[in-house]
Amino acid sequence: MTGASGWIGSAAVDELLADGHAVTGLARSDASAAALEAKGVRVQRGDLDDLDGLRRGADAAEAVVHLANKHDFANPAASNAAERAAVQTFADALAGSGRPLLFAAGTAALAQGRPATEADTSSSYGPDSPRGGAENLALGYVERDVRAVSLRFSPTVHGAGDHGFISVIADAARRHGVSGYPGDGTNRWAAVHRSDAARLVALGLAKAPAGARLHAVAEEGVTSREIAEAIGAALGLPVASIAPDDVAAHFGWIGGFFGMEGAATSTVTRELLGWTPTGPTLVEDIAAGAYSTPVEH
Repeated sequence: MTGASGWIGSAAVDELLADGHAVTGLARSDASAAALEAKGVRVQRGDLDDLDGLRRGADAAEAVVHLANKHDFANPAASNAAERAAVQTFADALAGSGRPLLFAAGTAALAQGRPATEADTSSSYGPDSPRGGAENLALGYVERDVRAVSLRFSPTVHGAGDHGFISVIADAARRHGVSGYPGDGTNRWAAVHRSDAARLVALGLAKAPAGARLHAVAEEGVTSREIAEAIGAALGLPVASIAPDDVAAHFGWIGGFFGMEGAATSTVTRELLGWTPTGPTLVEDIAAGAYSTPVEH
């Protein structure tokens, strides 16, 4: 597993261990290695640029779960290239074996004017596209006897300790003294609690057929205004609409994402895997204080 010490990966490791799997986790740092070893995970030192190491790990494993990503928003081209290279390396190593390759993807920007479904195909192809077109690349290996499965996570996988998109939006509210939402605040984001996302990973490994596109979506869509109002209530700040021309200045790099329509469904995934989300909603997490304290990004 790559990303084994990350936000989703560390919870997924717990699920996989509970299901009786022996897990090898890729670790870049001493701290990550120590955290994995404390759980009983075998550590392989390296990172996504160590393609020889990734190949060795895949060769020795019965399945690969790839959750890591560089997430370099200052240099997205580097992140996209690294993602494509890693997926290509894993897929080539598993070709002809029938072994599973589960990999992280997203539900955002899959459909326009309606919630995205599992039937929607990614429009990203080639190394210069988002995530390096890795989803289509990997699913193409089904014909080469790889049980490739796309794990499409909601734009926000939330919970206490999250340092992702919602925490960045909360930081912007603290910085400006107002909890903002773009425009009229009607655009929606799909959401899922971290515990539910982790269980989806384990169920996908156990049950998902080759070529499956799984949606880690518990809530079809939470409006940006609802998110801003929940953050404002939790932080004791006023809530206001941010004009389109001011979105970048107010939110920073996340502004372009926060204004997107990102609703998605998971009906097919729930029926296929018997997956039933049970974690708190995004607004419940915000109200409980999950984003009330600044975290390091």
